[in-house]
Amino acid sequence: MIDDLDLGFDEQERGEKGRHRRGFRKRNGKSGGAGKTVFALVMALVLLGGIGGGAFYGFDRIQNYFVTPDYDGTGKGEATVEVKQGALIADIGDALVAADVVKSTKAFIEAAEENSRAKNIQPGLYKVRKQMSAESALAMLLDRKNKITNQVTIPEGRTAKDTYKLLSDKTKIPVKEFEAAAKDPEALGVPDWWFVRKDGKKVTKSIEGFLYPDTYEIAPNATAETILRTMIDHFLTVTGEMKFAEEVESGLGGISPYEALIVASLAQAEAGTKKDLGKVARVAYNRVYKGTFPCGCLEMDVTVNYYYQLIGKKTLSSKEMGPAEMDNPKNPYNRKLRGMLPTPINNPGKDALTGAANPPKGNWLFFVAVDRQGNSAFAETYEEQRRNEEKARKAGII
Repeated sequence: MIDDLDLGFDEQERGEKGRHRRGFRKRNGKSGGAGKTVFALVMALVLLGGIGGGAFYGFDRIQNYFVTPDYDGTGKGEATVEVKQGALIADIGDALVAADVVKSTKAFIEAAEENSRAKNIQPGLYKVRKQMSAESALAMLLDRKNKITNQVTIPEGRTAKDTYKLLSDKTKIPVKEFEAAAKDPEALGVPDWWFVRKDGKKVTKSIEGFLYPDTYEIAPNATAETILRTMIDHFLTVTGEMKFAEEVESGLGGISPYEALIVASLAQAEAGTKKDLGKVARVAYNRVYKGTFPCGCLEMDVTVNYYYQLIGKKTLSSKEMGPAEMDNPKNPYNRKLRGMLPTPINNPGKDALTGAANPPKGNWLFFVAVDRQGNSAFAETYEEQRRNEEKARKAGII
């Protein structure tokens, strides 16, 4: 997609120089200038000495000069070739020649001209064979099973710390390098307008929330910085396409996109099913912004556990949390903290982002999981919530 991770490949035109570099040209089936030149040379040889053995030897050498050098067949042995992000067809051809996969860049360019799928070659490492025809080499690059993959999947709702661990396990890049790279999210590409709040609270700039959950293919030369930058860029692409910021500002007046991103992370952590993401988001908005919830706070246990993870402390279940844990004034993610949290508490997926940007209308202030499938019951009053909690107890949920 971007930098050192593969989420697509864009074969772009790069001006007149790029077109010559590719070597692409129109073909109309008629013999070209090279053929005419060879014919003229043959006639010259005939006139100068007749068509004897020496003349044929000379013609053979001349023909090799004008005919594109190419190997025959499907090759032998094994070779590894890297197609770099943004590589032109000629660049790929150069890499193949350097690895002795094809005999000439020109042969690969011509093979690509004849195959409209050539533009679909993806960046990455490929297993190919040595001394192949250009046509065969192109076919191998277009066959995904020849691609050496180094994929990592980041699930929805993972915290940045969890994400670093997953990435480190896959790449062997130390977690500390990811933590160091993440210290300045704006330097990694998060626009400064994202770090704006409308609730009067001080902005805490964190990478949390911007590491979009998806499957990424990691290039051999990837660094912690380039990986995180790619994930952020993917977040910006997805939220841009879904017009997240515009939807929040037009539909949730008085709430900034950053605050809505925090709510999306809460919904991702608390909702047991996809269909409840928007309702959980609405509960968060109602509790903090509507003024009908007594403390004006979130009162969600996941906020306490997020802080515990940040400081390397063991997380707790709801039953294990007492007032000392839930109401610790030193915890900036205190569940009794008035107003919205300082930052998101995980990296939400598209469904959670959609639910936070366009939550269903409702006055719910409470919810509780009521079955093993994760479905929640929502309530506007505490009395109704108590009845829902009784259902959850009977189902063995709480």
